[in-house]
Amino acid sequence: MTQEPNAELVELLKTAERILVFTGAGVSTNSGIPDYRGPSGLWKVTQPVMYQDFMTSETKRIEYWTQKEEGWPLFRDAKPNGLHYGIVDLEKSGKLTMCVTQNIDGLHGKAGTSKQRLVELHGTGRRIECQSCRARTDPEPHFESFRATKKPPACSCGGWLKPATISFGQKLRSEDLKRAGDATQVADLVVAMGSSLSVHPAAAIPLAAAQRGAPYAIINRGQTDHDNHPSVSLRLDGDVETIFVTAVTAALAS
Repeated sequence: MTQEPNAELVELLKTAERILVFTGAGVSTNSGIPDYRGPSGLWKVTQPVMYQDFMTSETKRIEYWTQKEEGWPLFRDAKPNGLHYGIVDLEKSGKLTMCVTQNIDGLHGKAGTSKQRLVELHGTGRRIECQSCRARTDPEPHFESFRATKKPPACSCGGWLKPATISFGQKLRSEDLKRAGDATQVADLVVAMGSSLSVHPAAAIPLAAAQRGAPYAIINRGQTDHDNHPSVSLRLDGDVETIFVTAVTAALAS
């Protein structure tokens, strides 16, 4: 990367001691995972299956698993990019209080962000979860079974299995919301990256820290719903990975 780091972002990162990082789909596009709400986002081509429909309709379960099986190889093989590792560097430096992500790709954990410093608000697609007993298992055998039989897999307890993500119409986990909320109360800097900041209640998390008085930096390619909010301290547009990584490198080097 040859881009010069943004001096204002470098200074914010350098002086902060308890950074809250908030990430959306735009941080993983450089890893080959399409975003959801961008100009060519998946929401325009894939009609999501609502959670209640999944739980009550065999037809909808087949539709759901068909969608997930088609995208699984790309998802499974995706690798973290420099931004994910930049957040790991912040944690190693002792500056990261929490990384709160909307993403289900598991790339933050794969890069090395610890479970203690990671909240996956919308769950993870890297595990399969029983909707009855909550047991979690490896996805690959279930996708293999579905490819062979076209029958939605079920748990040994009889419950329906699905990736451990929050589907449309499904409530966020209260413990995840609490951990994210606790982080907003101690953060002395919040950096939101790769998110349109339009999905709620997730988008309220970085704003909560900012309204407490923490400087609020937004890095995104394209508009966000918070762009004109008075709590925003710094707004940068462009390649999110390059902007963030160059700034983290410079801040930690100094």
